[in-house]
Amino acid sequence: MPEISRFFGIIIAMFHADHAPPHFHVRYSEHKALIAIETLTVLRGSLSPRVLGMVVEWGFLHREELLENWRLGRREAALKKIPPLE
Repeated sequence: MPEISRFFGIIIAMFHADHAPPHFHVRYSEHKALIAIETLTVLRGSLSPRVLGMVVEWGFLHREELLENWRLGRREAALKKIPPLE
């Protein structure tokens, strides 16, 4: 699973040719979640409220880049790194 960003111990990744809806994977410590790109809601898994807040903020700032990576991943092309939350 290609890592596309990392910040504050949070790892953001995407699978190539993954299932719909467009989403990204989040890992933090022992927690994992799938986050919808369009709505920035949790599709599966769970994160602490603090971590989820940071992920949603980051996703809002980088939604277009996430959608571009989703399109690249569907074609099994190389995904682009996305700047971390600062």
